[in-house]
Amino acid sequence: MSDVRFEAPSSLSEAVRILAGAKGASRALAGGTDLIVQMENDLLEPDLIVDIKKIPEMRAIKPEGGGFRIGATVTGMEMIEDAGLCAKWPGVIDGVKLIGSIQVKGRATMAGNLCNASPGADSVPPLVAAGALARIVGPNGTRETPVEKIPVSPGKTSLAPGEIIESFFLPERPRNSGDAYLRFTPRTEMDIAVVGVAINLTLDSAGVCTQARVALGAVAPTVLLVDECAKALIGTRVDEAAIDKMAAAAAAACKPIDDKRGTREFRIKITSVLAKRVAQKALERARHTA
Repeated sequence: MSDVRFEAPSSLSEAVRILAGAKGASRALAGGTDLIVQMENDLLEPDLIVDIKKIPEMRAIKPEGGGFRIGATVTGMEMIEDAGLCAKWPGVIDGVKLIGSIQVKGRATMAGNLCNASPGADSVPPLVAAGALARIVGPNGTRETPVEKIPVSPGKTSLAPGEIIESFFLPERPRNSGDAYLRFTPRTEMDIAVVGVAINLTLDSAGVCTQARVALGAVAPTVLLVDECAKALIGTRVDEAAIDKMAAAAAAACKPIDDKRGTREFRIKITSVLAKRVAQKALERARHTA
């Protein structure tokens, strides 16, 4: 690993300035649980690392507009320990809880999990299902974009040079809403998802689904937001027939690879099974949310 320039700015504007003026490859450091491992294994050799953990506005979880603003350097454990966030968005927390061991979650961030752009990232499908927005700051100003627009292929994002994620916004939840995330892995601990499914839905007072978002992970180059799955649930009581139709749409949307961790056929089958389980879990949470 060659010599690397290291900077630790205390303001967002300073971080953007340093990154925008970088010569050669540069990386922002939040938790470092992916970045440092990649560097140690000679998979990545940045010329510049910008530690963004000292920027105050990126370190907080705050109520905003009935929802939550989550700073990009908030760790997984800090999210898990936030009672308000856990109560409103348990499906997002389902994904965060699966990011490695407790020690890893004490460092790892959702922003890092997203910007690593792995198809199997556990926090990304539930963020997509939640309709989360990422606030991105760069040399040309500030913009907000849906989380699903950030990964463009394995290991690559839509962020322009000098841009960093400042925070995420989780919107206000309607009454009778529930979300959930499950994954399949060969081992129960510290493994990468072979398939991940996240569902977020809302019921009306009669128990009919009025809104739904279904996101699939690890079955395509990027997370899939599947409109056909949502259409299968909306207008129903999320009964067995609707869930079966949704699960079939999820399986049909898959574009998985064959590798040593699972064949294409296996991943498609597991997607259908997981989708049914996640729908039931999200439905149960929606029925118990006032």
